[in-house]
Parts: sequence; C-alpha cells; structure tokens
Amino acid sequence: MGENDHILERDLYAPVKDYLVSRGYSVKGEVEHCDIVAVKGDTLLAVEMKLTLNLDVILQAVLRQRIADLVYIAVPKKGKLLFTKRWKNICHLLRRLEIGLLLVSIRGERSLVEEALDAKPFSREVSRAVSGRKRTSLIKEFEARNGDHNTGGSTGKKIITSYRENAIHIAVLLKKNGQLSITQLKELGTDEKKTGAILRDNYYGWFDRVGRGVYTLSEKGAEEIEFDEYKSLVGYYSG
Repeated sequence: MGENDHILERDLYAPVKDYLVSRGYSVKGEVEHCDIVAVKGDTLLAVEMKLTLNLDVILQAVLRQRIADLVYIAVPKKGKLLFTKRWKNICHLLRRLEIGLLLVSIRGERSLVEEALDAKPFSREVSRAVSGRKRTSLIKEFEARNGDHNTGGSTGKKIITSYRENAIHIAVLLKKNGQLSITQLKELGTDEKKTGAILRDNYYGWFDRVGRGVYTLSEKGAEEIEFDEYKSLVGYYSG
C-alpha cells in the first residue's frame, strides 16, 4: 500500500490551504458547496478535492468555472498513475478545459503540494504545433486510403489501414496473375514507394519469394484475403 492510499479526502484540505496561503491567498473551506475557496485581490479561485481524478470531479470543476476565475482539482499523488497513457490523456483534457491540477503527498505530519497543471488559457495553435507529427500522420493515413472500408466504432475487427490496403492490392494481383516481380506489380498500379518493403517484410505472411524480386501469393494469403472484412476492398482491386 502506498503512503497516500490510506488518507481521507478531508486530509487534503490543510496542505492545499497552506499551499495557497503561501501564494498570497486568503483561504476558507466549504463555501457555497465549493471544497476550497481562495481570494487574492480580484482573483477568485476554487478547488475541488477528490481521492481519485475521475469524470465526477472534472464535471464539478467545470461547473465551478461559472463563478470562479481559476479552478483547480486536488488529488493525492500516486506515482504509478503518472506514467500511464490514461493519466496523460486526462491531463490533456484538463489543459483543454483550463482546469489546474494539484498533487498532494502526505507523509505523516509532513505534506507537499505540487502544481502539476496551471489553470491557464489553452492554445489550440500551440497544442497543434506540439502534435504536428501526429497531425501529419493522421492526414497522410487518411489520404492514403482508397474509399472507406472501416465502420467507425467497431471493436474486435481488423482495421483496414493504408498498409493493409496496399498488401491486399498486391495479394489480389498475385492471385490473378500468378508470380510477379516488384516492377511488374508497380506497373499494374501498386504503391510506387511501399510495394518492395511490404513484400520483403511480409508482415502478414501472405507472400512467398520465388526469385530475386519475384513473389507469389502464399497459401495463408490466398485464404485470408477471402475474409469477409476484406470483401469490398478485394472487389475494388479485382475490378
């Protein structure tokens, strides 16, 4: 059990209050249904405390934004969670919502409060600049697909990525024509840049190399391209 696992929600109050007081705020607890209210000059700040960072406390914080200039959520610091993808996604959501985050560590009579996220305006331009590579990858994948061969929201089904689509295109041509060279496949319309790599990597086990730069469809490939989820794409490339 971690050092913060046994604490109660009310145990967060004193550390958070001390933290805000040290930054020049006048602080009071349980004011008009807000866990903590702090005032400094004309700035009104509200803090919602919870033992777990979940949707309930995020919704509470959003409602507090109607009346407070700055809104924070305070939760116990749990080291293992800080490195999970879910935690990072939640932190991104808080940034988008302009909600700050305080992490509280309590060790006996000692406590520490860290401001993990500042409650500041969110810039979509800055966020897009930071995520520029992912945005480029998304657009590239979208443009590389011919048609729409996936049903949004599906689970447990193979997704037709541009890579899989290119592999299916190659497989259909090999099934129709027998063994072909990389050059011949490109002449028949397969991707100019990716055909050679797809055949050499043979990620799905669909291809057999029969000579230098020459391939044929494997038994596994002949069987799997008949799967129902590939029917529309196989039909597209067979026409």
